[in-house]
Amino acid sequence: MNADALSPWLRQPLADLLRQRGHAWLLQGPSGLGQYELGLALAAAWLCEQPAEAKGQGACGHCPSCHAIQVRTHADLCVLMPEVAMQELGWPLDEKAQADIDDKKRKPSREIRVEAMRDAVGFAQRTSARGFGKVVLVYPAERMNTVTANALLKTLEEPVGDVRFVLASEAAWQLLPTIRSRCLGFTLPWPQGDEARDWLVGQGVAAADAPVLLRAAGGRPSDALRLAAQGPSPKAWALLPKAMARGDVSALADQAPAQAIAALQKLCHDLMATDSGAAPRFFELADLPPTPARGALARWSKSLATAARTAEHPFNAGLMLEALVSEARTTLNSARRP
Repeated sequence: MNADALSPWLRQPLADLLRQRGHAWLLQGPSGLGQYELGLALAAAWLCEQPAEAKGQGACGHCPSCHAIQVRTHADLCVLMPEVAMQELGWPLDEKAQADIDDKKRKPSREIRVEAMRDAVGFAQRTSARGFGKVVLVYPAERMNTVTANALLKTLEEPVGDVRFVLASEAAWQLLPTIRSRCLGFTLPWPQGDEARDWLVGQGVAAADAPVLLRAAGGRPSDALRLAAQGPSPKAWALLPKAMARGDVSALADQAPAQAIAALQKLCHDLMATDSGAAPRFFELADLPPTPARGALARWSKSLATAARTAEHPFNAGLMLEALVSEARTTLNSARRP
């Protein structure tokens, strides 16, 4: 991946990172800013086979090394992700893991498995296949559990040979302090001006929909693009708060439990913000229902946080959605204030 293929707000950070030395970087910031894309671009630039002066702007994009990364077969790049993320982003699983999933012995992991980390440690100790060093890319790094993170610590502190690490995280505070202390930190910038809107339009989003989707995503471009693909539509998003006040389950009927909870948490956030005199972040003020009692909002926020912990494996998705909407309606109609 060369710099031209990156989002506009990531091109200067890539150039800045390439001018610095360090064997382990922690790319951090809120979701939707491009941690994975920047991490992969950085790895590709390190492994690029073109002359060093070409690397100031990232990988060349056409040498054998760049091609190997594009087709996910580079021998000197180890990618550590939860198996669900690897499948989503097109990275191959190892043969045993793929066989277990194909045979339905288990589901794809949502954490970075310790077995994969141990393979990565072995990879770091081997000689470079192409002679341009090796790179280990970990994303999202917060998906390492304590055992997996501890398996990385020694190698991260004292790497063997010419190996570099890129940890990309959307929740760096969840990482072990010992992991963070062994990395050079880099916080991703937010898009400036109309960069995010123009980028969304360039990705095929209608110009009229881009501002609404960006607002629904809290200003995070990649999350806004995901909303454009998965829903709800911009029109449905604007109508969602008052639909919840009516108890209209159909407003969230096409959403998975995790998506529905995320939408309700955004609504709860904005109502808390307006109750404190601040501007809403995810919805227009005119689209919000009257602010309910502060205590009811606090209880609703806590309940949604609890529900989010089991959203990926609900006992019954339909019943869970009905319960979520019922609770939202009760909260939004409790002790309304002008």
